[in-house]
Order: sequence, then structure tokens, then C-alpha cells
Amino acid sequence: MAISKILHMKDSGNSFHARHLKRALDYVMNPEKTQGGRLVGAINCQADMAFEQMMDTKKQFGKTDKRQGYHIILSFKEDEVEPDRAFEITQKFVAEYLGDAYEAVFVVHDNTDHVHSHIVFNSVSFVDGKKYRYEKGDWAKYIQPITNKLCQEYGLSIIDVEDGSKEKQHENYKDWSEYREGSFVWADMIKRDFDACILQANDFSGFLELLSEKGYEVKQGKYLAVRPQGMTRFRRCKTLGENYSQEAIVERIAKEDLSFYQSQNEERQAAIVKCYVKRYRRAKMSGLQKRYYAKLYRIGKLKKKPYSQVWKYKDDIRKMHKLQEQYLFLVRHKIESAEELVSVLDNLTDKKKEASKEKSKTYKAKERFKDIFDKAEQIRGLDDAESCYQSGDTFFEDEHNAWERLNTELLAQGYSVEEVESLRKKYESKYAQDCKAERAVSKELNLGRSIWKELTVSASAEEKQYDKETNSRYVRLFFLVVRRHIWKKKESH
Repeated sequence: MAISKILHMKDSGNSFHARHLKRALDYVMNPEKTQGGRLVGAINCQADMAFEQMMDTKKQFGKTDKRQGYHIILSFKEDEVEPDRAFEITQKFVAEYLGDAYEAVFVVHDNTDHVHSHIVFNSVSFVDGKKYRYEKGDWAKYIQPITNKLCQEYGLSIIDVEDGSKEKQHENYKDWSEYREGSFVWADMIKRDFDACILQANDFSGFLELLSEKGYEVKQGKYLAVRPQGMTRFRRCKTLGENYSQEAIVERIAKEDLSFYQSQNEERQAAIVKCYVKRYRRAKMSGLQKRYYAKLYRIGKLKKKPYSQVWKYKDDIRKMHKLQEQYLFLVRHKIESAEELVSVLDNLTDKKKEASKEKSKTYKAKERFKDIFDKAEQIRGLDDAESCYQSGDTFFEDEHNAWERLNTELLAQGYSVEEVESLRKKYESKYAQDCKAERAVSKELNLGRSIWKELTVSASAEEKQYDKETNSRYVRLFFLVVRRHIWKKKESH
């Protein structure tokens, strides 16, 4: 039994459009995963020169940007096939599906419990320059049927590619159910799909788009959950392991960390293992028992647990917190009269203006260096291509020339890349501090204004002209009301 999956490799931009394609080829041809390169094959190209030949084809037809290539994974059932036989099946699959139109590299990885194959092929045909186009539904129409046919030839079990919701109508429901719930591990396939999508995605939305194009249904709520083709239920991503939660996926995409995909030879460190005891589920009641308990409810022998009444106190708690904040504001600024409150408000207004002015000043100073910041960013984007060029890959000569030109221009302005990076961090830190200071003053000012509004909201137009003595009495009364309300709530709770 084998299940197939297909994903595509997007344009990575940054003057190195085929970065994802190159990484995919390097990853699948890892000697540690392919028995020292023995389980590596190619069609219409040489395996060790596959990337260069694919790029020559793209240049020949002027299609070096946009979609760069495709990646097909064939996952076999555990202990059902040997690596050599899997290699033969994969070779026949490539010959039948891609024919003589596309350059492709195919390999078999046997470093996991489940033997699986990788097929990476060029998006541009070397025959006529046409780009491969994957349509929705091609997996069920072409890819998986070819996989099933080859598995049948070699005496392996197959799976039905029709809608899983009608699985009971099919004659092979037993095989389907065994595949779904048996020894074949869905998690292993999902994790490999996740790994490949993370490798290609530029951000989390791109990651979700790649999953969707592969046929996954994605559900975003409290937890990220997915459902691949053929699976009847959604699977929460966090249950796949610590590297597959939504937070971990976002972090891995940002870092573009390939070390996860490389074999780990380091000695394992001792660690504390947490053991969790599975709770026993409540036994299911029979129909007779259900009717008996229903009767007990109706005659009042059993009572339902009362619902929480916390919602009744939600508004009171919110009001108490607001009064507490207002009281602390008056204490913080030592306000005992309306005149003092107005003075504090005027002072806070001036502080807010000064904070806004300082923030604007920092922003303008940062914008004056925008040109050198942009050049440094372009240089960092070309660093990967420059490393490849320095290692002898002349394909990146254009990127190398651009990298040298930008560095020369930056040095002419009196800065190195390291100095620009330090300057950028300095201004970003200063701007963040200014924004924080402005928000703090604004919060304090809004709190004071809310107190003034409550002091004057019930007063008429004539009563708004208070003398000093009246103001003092009113504020002291406000203090008294606030204190009494707070202590009353504390005693009640």
C-alpha cells in the first residue's frame, strides 16, 4: 500500500528564485537517507547536475520566475515493501506520469519506520517550454490511480481514492478501514507534508495555502487542525509533536531552519520524562438505563448541577476595577480638589504632546537612513547566492555582481553592513521606547479625563462653575464613595 502526495515549490524571490527547488533537491538526495546515494535516480537529467540542468531549461524558455518545481511523495505501508522494490515502483511511476517531458530526480528514503519515495521535477518542460499545471482533483484522477496500479503489480495492497464519507458502499471498505486505523501511521505522512511545506513557505499564510493545494482541509480555531484526503476526522497539529504546533510552525518558517531535516548524530542528553495517566471514561448506559434515569429526573429524584452564576457579577467587578483605577490615579497625583485635577490634566496633556513630538523626531531621523537600510536588506537577501558563488557555482554570477555593487555603494556612504544593522537596531529600540512612553501618558490622561467626566456629568450648566471650597468637598466625597464601594465589594466576595 502506498499513498501519494504532491506539493509545489514557489518563487522565493530575493534574486534567487529557485532557492526552494535547490533545497528540496539537496534534502532528498542526502546520502545518509539514501544508502550513500544508491537509492537515487533521475530521468531526462543527471542526478548530480539536476539543479543546473533544470535552471538551463528555465533560462532557455525565459521562465525563471514564479512556480519553480513540484515535489511528489510516495509513502508505503510499514514493513510491506523493501527499499529496492520501492525504488523500482517509484522509477516506473516517474516514467509513466512524467514521461519524456520533464527533468526529475527520484529517491527512496529508508531512514524511517515507513519507507517513502521523493520525486522532485522541474516546472518547465525541456521539450516545449510549457509549465506543468496541477489541477484540483488530479490526485484522485491520475496520481493515486497510477500508484495503486503499480502497487497491485507488485502484490501490494491498495487504497480507494473515492470519497471517504461513502466508504461503507465500497467493496474494499475493510482494506480502507485497515489503512485508516491500522498500522499505517497517518501522523508520519502528515508530518512529512508539514516539513515540506514549511521548507517552501515564506510565511504562515503561505504554509496554509500549500497545505490546501495538497488537498488538506484546514480548520483554525483554538487549535490548528488538518484533515488530509482519505482521513475522516480532523487531526490537531499539536498532537503530532512539539515541532508541529502553530507557534512552532511559525517559528520554523521564520528561521528557515534546515537542521530539523538533517539526521541528528549528537549524543542524547538525559531528560526528565513526564508520565500521564489516562483517565477512565464513563461507561455507556443501555437504553433501559437511560429511560430509568430520565424518569428519575422527571419525578425530581435527581437534580441537574446548577450552572455557574459568575456572569451576574461581571459588570459589578468591571465597575469596581474602574473605581479602583480612578482612586489610585487620585492618590498617585495627590489630587484633593477639582482645580488640582484640572492642573494635572493640563500637565499630562503637555507631556503627551512632548512624547508625540519625541516619537515623531525619532521616526524622521530613522527615515533619513532609509536608503542605506534598504541596501543592507538587499545584501542580506543575496548572502545565500553569494555563498553558492564563492563555493564555485557560477550560476549565481549576476547575484554576485549585485552583491558587490551594493556593498561598494554602502561603503562609499561610510557604512558597513554590520554598522548599518547596529544603527537600525538603535533607532528601532528608541522608537519602541518612545511609543511605549506615549501610550503610558495617553493611558494616564484618559483615566484623568474619565474622572473629570464623572464629576461633571450630573451637574447642570450653572453648577459647573464651582468655587474652591465646593470643589474640595466634592472631591473628598468622591474619595469616600470610591473607598466605600471597593470595601463593600471585597466583603461581599
